[in-house]
Amino acid sequence: MKVEIITPNNQEVFDDVSLIQLPGSDGLFEILKNHAPLIATLAKGKAKIIQNNNECFYPICGGVVEVLKNKIVILTDKV
Repeated sequence: MKVEIITPNNQEVFDDVSLIQLPGSDGLFEILKNHAPLIATLAKGKAKIIQNNNECFYPICGGVVEVLKNKIVILTDKV
């Protein structure tokens, strides 16, 4: 999957992501390859991204996520 995290000052792109865990408004949720289309609101927390068997965390301060055809776009303010 491809993940784009867009903030007012920056854009991060992650390719070949196997899993992303996000802090949703109602709690944590995970997105895997071939996930159904989705739009959700995000709470303050950290996005956990697993890419090539490496795990990294990206702090976010709320926002919105869109999932469509193995592309994930996150609009947020970075903490």
